[in-house]
Amino acid sequence: MALRSPIGELAAFAAELTFTLDPFQQQACESLQAGHSVLVCAPTGAGKTVVGEFAVHLARAAGGKCFYTTPIKALSNQKYADLVERYGRGQVGLLTGDQSLHPDAPVVVMTTEVLRNMLYAGSDALQGLSYVVMDEVHYLADRFRGAVWEEVILHLPPDVRLVSLSATVSNAEEFGAWMETVRGDTAVIVDETRPVPLWQHVLVGRRMFDLFDQKSSDQKILVDEDLVRYIKHREEADRMNSWNGPRHRGGPRRDFRPVHRPEMLARLDEEGLLPAITFIFSRAGCDGALAQCLRSRLDLSRDDDHERVAAIIDKHTGDLPRADLDVLGYWEWREGLFRGLAAHHAGMLPAFRHTVEELFVNGLVRAVFATETLALGINMPARTVVLERLVKFNGESHAELTPGEYTQLTGRAGRRGIDVEGHAVVVWNPDVDTSSVAGLASTRTYPLRSSFRPGYNMSINLIDRMGATESRALLERSFAQFQADRSVVGLVRGIERNEGQLRKLRSQIDHDGFLEYMSLRERIAQRERDIERQGRADRRGAAVASLTSLRRGDVVAIPSGRRQGLAVILEPDQSPGDPRPLVLTEDKWAGRISAADFPTPAQPLGRMRLPRHVDHRTARTRRDLASALRSTGITPPGRQRRGTKSKGGEDRELATLRRALRSHPAHARPDREQLARIGERYNRVQRETEAMREKVSAATNSLARTFDRIVELLTDRGYVDEAGEVTGDGRRLARIYTEADLVVAECLRQGVWRGLGPAELAAVVSMLVYESRQETGYLGPAGPTAPIRRAVASTMTVWSELRTDEAQHKLTPTREPDLGFVTGLHKWARGDGLAESLLASGDQGSALSAGDFVRWCRQVIDLLDQIHNTADDVEVAGTAAKAVRAIRRGVVAVDSA
Repeated sequence: MALRSPIGELAAFAAELTFTLDPFQQQACESLQAGHSVLVCAPTGAGKTVVGEFAVHLARAAGGKCFYTTPIKALSNQKYADLVERYGRGQVGLLTGDQSLHPDAPVVVMTTEVLRNMLYAGSDALQGLSYVVMDEVHYLADRFRGAVWEEVILHLPPDVRLVSLSATVSNAEEFGAWMETVRGDTAVIVDETRPVPLWQHVLVGRRMFDLFDQKSSDQKILVDEDLVRYIKHREEADRMNSWNGPRHRGGPRRDFRPVHRPEMLARLDEEGLLPAITFIFSRAGCDGALAQCLRSRLDLSRDDDHERVAAIIDKHTGDLPRADLDVLGYWEWREGLFRGLAAHHAGMLPAFRHTVEELFVNGLVRAVFATETLALGINMPARTVVLERLVKFNGESHAELTPGEYTQLTGRAGRRGIDVEGHAVVVWNPDVDTSSVAGLASTRTYPLRSSFRPGYNMSINLIDRMGATESRALLERSFAQFQADRSVVGLVRGIERNEGQLRKLRSQIDHDGFLEYMSLRERIAQRERDIERQGRADRRGAAVASLTSLRRGDVVAIPSGRRQGLAVILEPDQSPGDPRPLVLTEDKWAGRISAADFPTPAQPLGRMRLPRHVDHRTARTRRDLASALRSTGITPPGRQRRGTKSKGGEDRELATLRRALRSHPAHARPDREQLARIGERYNRVQRETEAMREKVSAATNSLARTFDRIVELLTDRGYVDEAGEVTGDGRRLARIYTEADLVVAECLRQGVWRGLGPAELAAVVSMLVYESRQETGYLGPAGPTAPIRRAVASTMTVWSELRTDEAQHKLTPTREPDLGFVTGLHKWARGDGLAESLLASGDQGSALSAGDFVRWCRQVIDLLDQIHNTADDVEVAGTAAKAVRAIRRGVVAVDSA
């Protein structure tokens, strides 16, 4: 629709505000009023959302619609409440997947995924849409959900003005240049000034120091001299007083004891630095810190606050089943709140988290121990942010915080309109280098990198809307491709530089056929690696075959690792690819073993009679069976060594290469090894150059190539026909939004889930949603009922066949289904209590937290809703609806925001 000229609307909007617009807000609003789209990058708490609210004002003034999108439901609920307070309930709608309030209102707040789905479905709600606000647009760097933002940006009608709000990123101009190419005229407004100044400190014991010297400037960052001197004196005193002395360089002292949290908070209180958020990068660490404070006499509350605290607690938790309160740790949690203390992390029940958030914002909780998830958008500013460590686990390893992460975490410090200044406090320990802290604190930006990759659902929707040719062109306009094409420039320069280096190295060794000699050495090294790799594969194949042949009651010896010793087979597993029989060891451990536990094939050493039913989950059963196992008199053979050398003699090809090496003229040169060092460098540079060439090849049109491979696979499987049209099965896939979308579509098409009851369907579906926190995932027992076990096996077959196809088409494989939630969700959906369901859920050996349990339940509900709406089979669709009702009870139904 044509936009009415909104001259004077900014003045009207500004007149309604209780504060004066900052320069960047004024500039962004003027650009928006002039008809441009805008990208606003500013620090946390700077007031970016005011620009989004002006877009709402413009849309209403012109009689159009505005969609306000956020990355997570909690933020959508928060923004909905803000806009309702301003415009009234009938004028504002909310769409978050599990909530739908006034969807036809002129202003609708929604999660970004909801808007993406509306665009793919061609929803009538898009009629009259004039503005879209994308809050926290830097989420497009998120590797799990980031693609959604780019999909929306690429698919929105060209006449819709886009207001993109982002944290400060160092490549805002690059992002803005891309927005300009795909959305047209876009103004980029960057502001790096924090509305509340931030002071940086280091806490050493109970002494607080400024991090920066007053003489520091933008050109030269100086660490406070008093801080450096005090740390040096303390370390010297510690060395003198310690019998242990320092551990190896780079590691913490064994005898170092950090300041106790109650002391730390008391010190902050003395300095007037509360309320404070202390970031601890583990859930258990947050709970442990709170427990430490509760064991002390620390009380940060005020007596006249207790009634208000009790009212807010009851508002959020009054509907919790009384029987579950002890399981949830309710009473300890409540005591902490009355003392002004709390933890905040994703493992908590949502009702608990939301209570903490409301109490903190109202100044009724004054100290919170939180994981970094709190830094991602939740409106919980504090006067002070404390960082206990500058290292966190990133999912693969422990890594130092990046400047961007440090900026995001400390961005919570300083409440606009309340605090004159904010404070960031790093707690010192012997691992902390104050110069590194200064570097983190003085680098305030980080680059935005696209995570956009085509998947099955995205591809099928693109083909259905615009055909394969236009879809490919659209992918080539993505920010990911924009960045890839720019990155090629640097790679080409690197290739040219390396080629010059290769010419120089070649001139030093290109005589007596020395390059040919180095090639032989390289081929020998590669052949040795291939033989070792093949040996590992052969050993694994033998181990797999031996495990599939084991029977119930067989006694085997686990040759190495933590479970080394005798074990009896409780449940055999004949799965050909990755058998995981259930065993009980002589040390009373029960669990599943795999081929990784057997460097040599497993051989039965004897047999043991077992009771008909063995409940390995009970301690008594494990103890009795372990005792019986030890009394069999069977003794394990000597410990096997991994990677024992084959007795088959030397590899023929390797022997030929070694003979050629020894007979080569260069082998007799006296300076052979000196030249070989140059040759090795030559080979290394050559490998680097080839790798860069491959990257250039992969970067150019990389997304389009991936899309073509996906289309080939979907065509082979009948989701797209030979003419390039989407089939009926393809349209079902287009309405399934989950990481395992194609597995779900295949299971529905093949009728894999027919004949299951509601609790059984919920349990089986969970394996496509749930993801264990441990690195390798959890296969677990195959399921508590025969129908579940059959459906699990069939679902695994569907996934395995898809994985084979993906390998053939050179596509990233779909994540393996995870059985860690099957038994627990089955218990819950059939009506069992919370305690039993939690114990039966999660990674092997550890129950799920209540918060994780609720989160996974709601994700299963979301997928069951999709199955209900997309399944052609009336029985499966009806069962899915019943399963949703069975799960949505008790803690899962309470405070579902």
